[in-house]
Amino acid sequence: MASAEQKAPKKGRSGRLSNAGEEKFIREYLGGSILTKVKALETLVPGLGAAGRLLADRMAKGGQWLIFGNGGSAADAQHLATEMTGRLHKLERRGLPALALTTDASALTSIGNDYGFERVFSRQIEALGRKGDVALGITTSGNSPNVLMGLAQARRQGMATIAFSGRGGGAVSKKGVADLCLIAPSDFTPHVQECHGSMGHILCFLVERGLERRGLFQRMKKNG
Repeated sequence: MASAEQKAPKKGRSGRLSNAGEEKFIREYLGGSILTKVKALETLVPGLGAAGRLLADRMAKGGQWLIFGNGGSAADAQHLATEMTGRLHKLERRGLPALALTTDASALTSIGNDYGFERVFSRQIEALGRKGDVALGITTSGNSPNVLMGLAQARRQGMATIAFSGRGGGAVSKKGVADLCLIAPSDFTPHVQECHGSMGHILCFLVERGLERRGLFQRMKKNG
């Protein structure tokens, strides 16, 4: 038997269970997501353009793109690296050098165990990063210690640095932390992550366009 605290769902005139609460939530959620993208359109276009040019310039000269973050941001890092090494959309071109620092479980657990979780990205950058590369640190709060340390290590090694943040920017938006900090205009983590996904796709497209414009690969017919 249901407890007194568990009220039976309300039924509409047709006798069916009412979905009003769920529909209200869905509308509010999608509305918030759309509003975040509208605000991004108003505030992030120049910064995204600058980040895309930076990436294209560095990668045209042989630089690679190192991407890192935690949780959902780790998944974003893997997603963007795959768009570069694989295929983004319709343009057939050679694979481009991008690496997510979130995929090697042995490296993450070894470094975390021996040096602390704060160094899981900075230690990999120390080993793999080169002057002329680009590091992208993704943190929805702007305050993830391991992302901040990764960006600091990248700057010490002469790498260009980009940060994706949200919630007003956090520590990663402070002067001297990253060359460019692009802040998703929301305080709600899911909407920040959704906006980061679009921002990342834009950067991938800008890299392709920039490299193609430089004549570094030819447009070919899409297969499959």
